[in-house]
Amino acid sequence: MKKILIANRGEIAIRVMRTTKKMGIKTVAVYSEADRNSPHVKYADQAVCIGPAPSNESYLRGDKIIEVSKSLQVDAIHPGYGFLSENADFAELCEANDIIFIGPRSKAIKVMGSKLAAKETVKAYNIPMVPGTEEAITDIPEAKKIAKEIGFPILIKASAGGGGKGMRIVENEGEFESQMDRAISEAKNAFGDGSVFIEKYVASPRHIEIQVMADMHGNIIHLFERECSIQRRHQKVVEEAPSCVLTPELRAEMGQAAINVARSCDYIGAGTVEFLLDENLNFYFLEMNTRLQVEHPVSEWIAGVDLVELQIKVARGETLPIKQEDLKINGHALELRVYAEDPMNDFLPSVGNLEVYQLPKGENIRVDNGFEEGMDIPIYYDPMLSKLITYGESREEAIELMIKAIDNYHITGVETTLPFGRFVCEHEAFRSGNFDTHFVKKHYSPSLLEEQHKLEAEIAAKIALKRYLKEQKVVRLPM
Repeated sequence: MKKILIANRGEIAIRVMRTTKKMGIKTVAVYSEADRNSPHVKYADQAVCIGPAPSNESYLRGDKIIEVSKSLQVDAIHPGYGFLSENADFAELCEANDIIFIGPRSKAIKVMGSKLAAKETVKAYNIPMVPGTEEAITDIPEAKKIAKEIGFPILIKASAGGGGKGMRIVENEGEFESQMDRAISEAKNAFGDGSVFIEKYVASPRHIEIQVMADMHGNIIHLFERECSIQRRHQKVVEEAPSCVLTPELRAEMGQAAINVARSCDYIGAGTVEFLLDENLNFYFLEMNTRLQVEHPVSEWIAGVDLVELQIKVARGETLPIKQEDLKINGHALELRVYAEDPMNDFLPSVGNLEVYQLPKGENIRVDNGFEEGMDIPIYYDPMLSKLITYGESREEAIELMIKAIDNYHITGVETTLPFGRFVCEHEAFRSGNFDTHFVKKHYSPSLLEEQHKLEAEIAAKIALKRYLKEQKVVRLPM
C-alpha cells in the first residue's frame, strides 16, 4: 500500500492519517463544502472535495469516493466509523474496483448488520443471549403474546439499528402496541428497514464490549474489554478500560465468546463485540460492530497497541504480529466524548462558533481532535468535537487526571459535555464502580450540575482571594 484514502472527516480522519503517515503511506482526504477548511483536509497529503454539506451528497456517496480513489491511484480506503464504515455495498464496490477496503468482508458486515441474523449466526457457538424473538416481528398480536411469555419489562429493538434509534422499553402490556408502532416508524426513518424484534429487558445492565482483531490466516485475538455504561439516549459519553467489575475468569470467558462471535462470520480486521452484563455478572451477546469504534483509544492504551496499524497490516494480508498470550492489561484509561451539546438542556446539540478552543496538554493526556479555534460547528454531522483520553497506573489516577484535563480544556462559543464529564468523574457512584447504563437517569440532573458549578466558583473565588492576600502580604492584626 502506497496511498490510502480516508473516507471520513474530523478527528477520526486525522487519527487514521497519523498512523498511516507513520507507516510511510501517503494519505488522501475527502471533504464536503462545509469542511473545506477543516484540519483533516490540511493534514492529508492530498484532498478532494466530494460534494455539498449534507452527508448524503458527500461522505455517503460511495460512487464519488471510488471515482476519486481511482483517479488518484489509491490502493486502499479506510472508512473510519459511521458514514460508509458498515456499508456492505460500499465494501463490495471497493472489491469490484480492486481497491482494498480496510475492514471486514462484505459478507460479515451484512450478517452482523442485522441483529437477528447475528443471533442466528452465533447460535452454534453457544453464546449467551437475552431471551427474546429470533425473527422479525410482523404480527403485533402474536408479538404481544410472546412478550407476555418473556415477561415485562421488554425491549423493542430495530434489527438494523444502532445508536438507540428504533429502541423502546415497554414496562407493561397496556403500552405495548403504541411503543411497537413508534419503534417500527423510527426504524424505517433511520435505517429504511422497519424490522424489529423483542427481548427481555435487563433492568440494571452494564454495557461491556470486547475489542477483537482478526487476520486472513485464521488468527483472532481479543484486546480486553471496555466499560461503556455512562450513556445518554442509549449513546456512550464516557468509556474506560478495563472494567472495574470483571474478574480475570469472567474477562477470559467474555474474551473467548467475542473471539467465537468473530469466528462465526469469518471476520477480518478490527471489530467490537458488545455484551450486556447483569447485576449477577451474567453476560449476554448484543451485537457486533464491524468497524473501528469511537472508544478504541482506551484499548490501545491498556494493551499497548496501535489498532489502526494492525488494521492496515491485516488488510495487506499480513499475519497478526501478536498472539493472545503476548497481551496483558497495563494501567487504566478513560475517555470522554466532547460533544457540542448542552448538558443543562437535555444534551441538545449546541451550534455556534468556537471563539476559544484550547486543548489540554501533558503526560498521559491524549486528545483526538478535529477542530480549531474560530471554526463553526456544522449542523450536518455528529456534534462530537473530540475525544479526551487520560491514562493512569490505576483507575483513580486516570480519573483524577481526567478532571485536571477537563479543567484545562477551554471552550467558549458553544456548550459542551465537558462539565458533564467532570460531574461523572466526581460522582461517588462512578468512583466506586457501582453504576449501570441508567447512571444519567439515577444520578444526573441539570440542577445538580448547576450546584457543582456554584461550588466550583466559590472554591475558585476563595483560592483567588487567598492568593491576592498573600501577594499583597496582608497581615491581620490581633483585636
